[in-house]
Amino acid sequence: MTTIVKDTYTLMLGDCLERMREIPDGSVDLVLTSPPYDNLRTYNDSLMWTFDIFKAAASEIVRVLKDGGVCVWVVGDATLDGSETGTSFRQALHFKEMGLRLHDTMIWSKGGFSAVGALQTRYAPVFEYMFVFSKGPLRAFNPIKDSKNKHAGGTVHGTVRNADGSVVPVSGGNKKLIAEYGQRFNIWEIPPQRQRGKDKHPAPFPLALAKDHILSWSNPGDVVLDPFLGSGTSGEASITTGRQFIGIEKQPAYFEMSAERLSLAQSSGTTSGSTQSPADPDDSEPSLRGAYDGEGSRETS
Repeated sequence: MTTIVKDTYTLMLGDCLERMREIPDGSVDLVLTSPPYDNLRTYNDSLMWTFDIFKAAASEIVRVLKDGGVCVWVVGDATLDGSETGTSFRQALHFKEMGLRLHDTMIWSKGGFSAVGALQTRYAPVFEYMFVFSKGPLRAFNPIKDSKNKHAGGTVHGTVRNADGSVVPVSGGNKKLIAEYGQRFNIWEIPPQRQRGKDKHPAPFPLALAKDHILSWSNPGDVVLDPFLGSGTSGEASITTGRQFIGIEKQPAYFEMSAERLSLAQSSGTTSGSTQSPADPDDSEPSLRGAYDGEGSRETS
């Protein structure tokens, strides 16, 4: 099986259930991925994604994570026979059963209708879940502070409510100055990424989303793994933020696309800033889009 090893990344061609076995126990700081949930994409007719396959992949992810490491799992649900499958919640609960903490349930708000489902009976779906799991207490959290404070320059004021319902003045009230920017919330509004390359991947991951998760949950020099690599967005985000990267992809066409993309990213150097500003309009999809977008390559057993 093909393996590409460079200074800042390693790419593996093959089934992630097999190739992840080559990664040592407790050697990965962050897993950032979007798996092939609910068979919403065919991926060149290579995929039949089942819960048993998910469980096998999840077991390997938990094994390779370091203590204090994080897994960011970006997923959505299909609607079948009038009901959402709930697969995303089932997977989240399984990770908890395996010993991971459900550290945060974040939302990726895409800002536009994804053309899934019947609007006669439900509101338009415009988001995906971003489950953040940790293997014990976090080793790294670098909060992005890009939320403009309306009262910047003033002093902290207000009250907080105790468990018994009583209220007390906020700590530092009337003394601590309010910064220009505050910590962002756990709903991230980022436009979807357009399909890219001659063999366009059907579910490209926004670079801004990948980069901001990597900045948040890891430190420079840490190892980031994406077992469903797809078009290589997580790899580019890792390289350009000074992390080491491991990517696994089953489809040769997507593997070659990722290899070319990561080679260019490595040769262009690194950056460290978050992607707080809106995405380039040329890189985002129009508001009416095809089905849910995830990044994954998509594995079979």
